[in-house]
Amino acid sequence: MIKWLWTRQPEKWPQWVDITTSIPPERSQELRITFINHASFLIQWHNLNILTDPTYSERASPFSSYGPKRVHEPGIKFDDLPPIDYVLVSHNHYDHLDVPTLKKLVEKDHPRFITGLGNDRYLEIEGIQNVIGLDWWETSHGFTFVPAEHFSARWYNDRNRTLWGGFLIHHNNEYLYFAGDTGFGPQFSQIQRKYGSPFVSFLPIGAYEPRWFMEVAHMDPIDAMEAHRLLGSKHSIGMHFGTFRLADESREAPLEMLKNERTTERFFTLDPGESIVIHEQE
Repeated sequence: MIKWLWTRQPEKWPQWVDITTSIPPERSQELRITFINHASFLIQWHNLNILTDPTYSERASPFSSYGPKRVHEPGIKFDDLPPIDYVLVSHNHYDHLDVPTLKKLVEKDHPRFITGLGNDRYLEIEGIQNVIGLDWWETSHGFTFVPAEHFSARWYNDRNRTLWGGFLIHHNNEYLYFAGDTGFGPQFSQIQRKYGSPFVSFLPIGAYEPRWFMEVAHMDPIDAMEAHRLLGSKHSIGMHFGTFRLADESREAPLEMLKNERTTERFFTLDPGESIVIHEQE
């Protein structure tokens, strides 16, 4: 970390980007996915409303006036969110576990929170109830917590004291895979062998430069394409880019690299606020 901070040469990012927000329906029987920002999606499927790593704060930081600052508003305004049934929290980094947002969701909808072991205790200390903590490969309420190549920390003295991972979202014989935050690793082949191929995968493509430092925890688009192939995913959606400057590449670089490396139209990205309906026969 010290070497990176001392030697880094980050590409420029815009101070602000205007987007078009959307208002989703209250429920959807079909699979409807709306990109909010970063790793935050609204997944509407079989009349359930699920949020992944919801982040509405201005900064992904323990400090209110310092740290990575968002460059666009969320794709769905908080007050326009439909009633939320489940909130999935992949790990405790500030760009994924945003306590102010989670507390607002408690006030709004009292959803059930599902996360990795240790994060359940942390959230309960923060006054957030109705939390389930899972170990890797453990399933509850139709969600399986799966491994990721990453780490956890909220401060300098708590590294890896809580569990990190991704989620499988099951319904009948299909499942969706939300990878959380991850580097490239054996988990993709393990998931495919154990559960078959996902219907939709949400795979991170940003915050990857410099590779000598970031590759152990963050995939680049080339890695994500290989993960898509190993999973045999019917569709994959890129995430973890474009909202907070967390590494040295430009805001546009993940999309440009994905465009150059993409070998299938079934791996794509959404703009913040953009929705897509994917029919299960596709």
